[in-house]
Amino acid sequence: MLRRALIAAIPPLALTPAAAALAHPPQAPLGAEAQRMIDEVTAFRAKLAKAIETRNLTILRTSYADAFTHTDGSGKLDNKDARLAAAMAGEPLIEAAPASELSFRVFTGPTVIVTGKSPIPNAKEQKAAEFRWLAVYVTALSGWQLAVSQATRLA
Repeated sequence: MLRRALIAAIPPLALTPAAAALAHPPQAPLGAEAQRMIDEVTAFRAKLAKAIETRNLTILRTSYADAFTHTDGSGKLDNKDARLAAAMAGEPLIEAAPASELSFRVFTGPTVIVTGKSPIPNAKEQKAAEFRWLAVYVTALSGWQLAVSQATRLA
């Protein structure tokens, strides 16, 4: 009898908005739409690098998501305020470093994940170290924002 009650309850549950959303998840942008998002993120990365170079705090504040975090090569976790302070102090950041081996992955949200490789100056060692990094860009009311980044030093 309990089994019949459970089976009878299934159709109404399947019609709820939450179940409908799970039935057909949104598709990631493809083709021209994905390329448009990649172009927008590329332009945003250039704007962010220039803001870091010129220490433009107004642009920097809107470029990082409020919940932004960065994990550096030593495993230290920085939040938005720490990243803004580092940018204003002129510290080398992956966001402003020359990048190679760029790879873009476009997801729904819209969200774009970018990976790359950059030399980052190291004052203690008096030379640049190579880092492989990952950055997650999301859209907000003000446009693209950097939500998360992580850098790993290469041996």
